[in-house]
Amino acid sequence: MSPTRKAHLDTFAITLLLACCMFWGFQQVLLKATVAEVPPVFQAFVRFAMATAAIGAWCLWRGRVAPGAAAPPGSWRAGLLAGALFAGEFACIYVGLQYTSASRLTVFLYSSPFWVALLLPRFIPGERLHTWQWLGLAAAFVGVGLALGDGLAGRAAGAHPLAWLGDALGLAAGLMWALTTVVIRSTALARVAPEHQLLYQVAVSTALLPLLSLALGETWSWDFSAFAWASLLVQALVGAFASYLAWMWMLARYPATKMSSFVFLTPVFALLFGAGWLGEPITAGLVAALGLVAVGIVLVNRKPAAA
Repeated sequence: MSPTRKAHLDTFAITLLLACCMFWGFQQVLLKATVAEVPPVFQAFVRFAMATAAIGAWCLWRGRVAPGAAAPPGSWRAGLLAGALFAGEFACIYVGLQYTSASRLTVFLYSSPFWVALLLPRFIPGERLHTWQWLGLAAAFVGVGLALGDGLAGRAAGAHPLAWLGDALGLAAGLMWALTTVVIRSTALARVAPEHQLLYQVAVSTALLPLLSLALGETWSWDFSAFAWASLLVQALVGAFASYLAWMWMLARYPATKMSSFVFLTPVFALLFGAGWLGEPITAGLVAALGLVAVGIVLVNRKPAAA
């Protein structure tokens, strides 16, 4: 039975989205710290291998059959495509973190809502945004840009010489994230259980990422520090399993364009965690950015007037 879709975000969805965005903001800083010890694509492979095992166990515990059993026609093709896009997204993120800061890559990654807003209405007219919602997206984007610009001011001299490559990979990751959302919402994959949608993504990533890691000449080693193992477990079980499963569950029930507006909070949380972990200052510009993001979220989730 297909889940009942809602036209607007309710309190539960907003709370869950805030929790996910807070963790994802922390995760960006965590990934950057772990890349210094574990090769990036190999790290992503280990993460998604753990997540595949966790989601498979979840499906067995819930009594869910395998994704291919009694699946809607064509869903497996869409699942493989979504998985390939998902793998590409995270390959770009992990590799990009070698060349640019976590905060800077995040602002490009979270261009995803704009791609979703531009592309999804071409397939699902009901996802079209109204004028005030576009204004909300613009306000949120300005807020994120202000926060990141404020946090990065004065650091250009110490940037990696290939920082432009990290920025480009972040932008590519944002586009792939948006395309994954479009595939999930506009194909037969939309009628597949959320845990099976996520299983496609992490399982295909587990199959593709080691090939990419070897092609890039990364050295594989399992002699990690306690911090690296803890990081991988948090990335896999909280990030790739719990938070992404929650995101997939919400995609099946709430408007994707309105959900996507919340991801503008993630870069702000990344800066906050960066301040707590790395000692970066919280300035008036950051406070102003938080206000703009809040205004953007209110506008994007504003209900249209009754006819």
